[in-house]
Amino acid sequence: MSLIVGLDDCSSESDVIVAPSALDFVSQDDMLTPLGRLDKYAASENVFNRQMVARSLLDTLREVCDDERECVAVLERISRLADDSEPTVRAELMEQVPHIALFCQENRPAIPYAFSKYLLPIVVRYLADQNNQVRKTSQAALLALLEQELIERFDVETKVCPVLVDLTAPDSNDDVKTEAVAIMCKMAPMVGKDITERLILPRFCEMCCDCRMFHVRKVCAANFGDICSVVGQQATEEMLLPRFFQLCSDNVWGVRKACAECFMAVSCATCQEIRRTKLSALFINLISDPSRWVRQAAFQSLGPFISTFANPSSSGQYFKEENKSSEDTSVEDKNSSERTRGADAPEDIEARPTGGDSSVHLEEALADGAETPSQLSAPAESSSPHRSSPEPPPDAAGSEEEQEACACRLASQPEADTGAQDSAPLDQEQYNSFHFWRTPLPEIDLDVELEQGSGSEPSPQGLDVEPEVPAPGPASITMATRKELEEMIENLEPHIDDPDVKAQVDVLAAALRASSLDAGDEASEAARRVPQDELPSCRLDHDASGPLISEEVRVPRGGHMFSGGRGAHPGHLVPPFCIKSPRVISDVVPQALLDQYLSMTDPSRAQTVDTEIAKHCAYSLPGVALTLGRQNWHCLRETYETLASDMQWKVRRTLAFSIHELAVILGDQLTAADLVPIFNGFLKDLDEVRIGVLKHLHDFLKLLHIDKRREYLYQLQEFLVTDNSRNWRFRAELAEQLILLLELYSPRDVYDYLRPIALNLCADKVSSVRWISYKLVSEMVRKLHRAAPPTFGADLIQELVESFGRCPRWSGRQAFVFVCQTVIEDDCLPMDQFAVQLMPHLLTLANDRVPNVRVLLAKTLRQTLLEKEHFLTSASCHQEAVEQTIMALQMDRDSDVKYFASTHPASTRISEDALSTASSTY
Repeated sequence: MSLIVGLDDCSSESDVIVAPSALDFVSQDDMLTPLGRLDKYAASENVFNRQMVARSLLDTLREVCDDERECVAVLERISRLADDSEPTVRAELMEQVPHIALFCQENRPAIPYAFSKYLLPIVVRYLADQNNQVRKTSQAALLALLEQELIERFDVETKVCPVLVDLTAPDSNDDVKTEAVAIMCKMAPMVGKDITERLILPRFCEMCCDCRMFHVRKVCAANFGDICSVVGQQATEEMLLPRFFQLCSDNVWGVRKACAECFMAVSCATCQEIRRTKLSALFINLISDPSRWVRQAAFQSLGPFISTFANPSSSGQYFKEENKSSEDTSVEDKNSSERTRGADAPEDIEARPTGGDSSVHLEEALADGAETPSQLSAPAESSSPHRSSPEPPPDAAGSEEEQEACACRLASQPEADTGAQDSAPLDQEQYNSFHFWRTPLPEIDLDVELEQGSGSEPSPQGLDVEPEVPAPGPASITMATRKELEEMIENLEPHIDDPDVKAQVDVLAAALRASSLDAGDEASEAARRVPQDELPSCRLDHDASGPLISEEVRVPRGGHMFSGGRGAHPGHLVPPFCIKSPRVISDVVPQALLDQYLSMTDPSRAQTVDTEIAKHCAYSLPGVALTLGRQNWHCLRETYETLASDMQWKVRRTLAFSIHELAVILGDQLTAADLVPIFNGFLKDLDEVRIGVLKHLHDFLKLLHIDKRREYLYQLQEFLVTDNSRNWRFRAELAEQLILLLELYSPRDVYDYLRPIALNLCADKVSSVRWISYKLVSEMVRKLHRAAPPTFGADLIQELVESFGRCPRWSGRQAFVFVCQTVIEDDCLPMDQFAVQLMPHLLTLANDRVPNVRVLLAKTLRQTLLEKEHFLTSASCHQEAVEQTIMALQMDRDSDVKYFASTHPASTRISEDALSTASSTY
């Protein structure tokens, strides 16, 4: 056939121009060999033809795979195609390389060393290509090849790693250097510890200190955890940790943010001692960072970081059963934990303040490259008393730590030497939940009596520890102190719009007013002061010197709450994180970290850090609880209750999905006391929250005592009611859980409470809910039949016959057949019992007027019932009745019924019947 074109007016044959047909070209290509076609289009000037060649290389290799020489010829042409000047052709070629490499690996005897000789050099060369798309495809190809283990170890050491190291040289292109560092970090887990330590780790450490490009440092920080997990503990502590400390104090907030995000992985690669002494203080600095984005990432990683402190002696469950209870904790452990917390407190409290306005300036300056964070945060730092006063000598610093520890113990432990009348008001004031969780109020009504009691009365456990605690005199807040307070207020006033700064100003103003009251009441206060000989646990040293402001008002982490010394009002100037926060019984987690975690529920955190901070706190709470152990649950109880009543349903939903795990950690007693009330509240919450407890309903209820568990039988019916009636997945999940709950309740409870719900679900409008419900009913039949008095099982079967077998709606009768099919398949009833109780009613449906019911009956009889040995070996009246029914169905007027009754089609049973014979979905 020819295409005729170009006819002129005379229409003579000599004037007809015959153009070649497209089919002629196709036939010419078919006549060429695979290599001939490859050469023809590879030499084409058309870019699309060369792209098509790259795309068809694998097909060409398959055609010539039987001939080794032709395979090598194709690979040589791939090498020539790699020199194409068009980036799209090179990118297309690189996308095919992993597939070609896999083919070469599968056909290794025919084409040995094909990948190493022909393909790998192309991949490595493209890593430095000028075109960004080609580089990206080569990087993806290299990672895919390493993941599939298609590159030999020798080739990794001699061909891949040296090129990557060269690409990260100081004179390398900026983009190429950044991408090469990222590839090195990603390939480290694939190449193993040995190659990483010898070839990648030295250059990685150099890149962490790249002073010219923060992008390189940011990539190193983002992948720091992966490198640590590969090289192990020794290399991490000796080589990587110093670099990590530098990155955490980088001038660019993006680098510090990346460090905060990978902090947990770094912590997992270090020993417990370094984790406690060095990483904890470093993490506190990140939480107190001037940049809001860094603080946000740090708080998200806080819970996972705390979970790395888990060990058998503290959690008691993650590794093995705990050997010690909270009552067995020795006095020495308590003392050492108190001293550790006292030593950690100044590090935490003296962290730089976090002003919201300074973080804004920092991010703007980094965008312009103008200033460093230290320059930008100078105004906020100058407002801190520690920045404005000279550093104390080492002795004074040590005494200050002992002061802090003793102050925390004196205020947190019950007083033993006072009567009930004196101690009751004090305890009530110190542990008031309002004062514990909220920013201190600016209005102060100084109660000298409470002030005296909180600062002087010893604790019953104070006899074991005798730190030197300098006691301020009656006129401890001098004129110099008031002047410092006034200067601090003056420095903070320009930033009064920030909520944190405003809180600082309010507390400083309150402290200033309190200092005036202290000076006025000096005589009466001295008269009421407890003599020194009544303090057996603390030796008072009036000559001990230290920063005066540190005894009275202090800027703790985040800079938005202040600490009061012994002269402060216990309900206003004392911060909740210093004195009133719950104490860990054993030294599990540094107290500073725990305090920061507990502060995540503070409403001010949502304004100054992240609106989702409560959700992050809820997400990591089970891990923190496991780390602390059930003996320290009192530290988290109020936090958990605060999260459970959070206004954001996402927070409550997160808790609802994990409450069963927390119950395992806490045990049955604490679960019944603290979790059951919250669980009950979740049951009445929004559907988005209820689905969390419903998905793990069995896991939670099995942990409760039988009497407590039975109380929920009355509430199961409420799960049938949802906010949206079209939320059928809720009812499907309920059916799944009811199957598991059958083992937790007695036959009477199952019959009285679970049976009505199951029968209701069997009549659901949505087919997916019904399929699960059929399984539920069949398991219910099994349990009730095996019960001691079988009357419950007989009554359930009778109800199935009445409600579904004789239902006026055809869907109900079809459901009855499905239930019988499931009972047969899962052997829920002995076949002799099934033949007596269910089969007669099943066979009567052979005369049903709806073909769908008869089709399903034919399938059930032919594919399920006759497969059972009871009906294959015994010649009984029941078998005869089944055969007569099948013969009647074989003569049915409906062709589908005839087909399934006459043959034995190789189709599945109930799972595929769901789509073939079901009613409408809604």
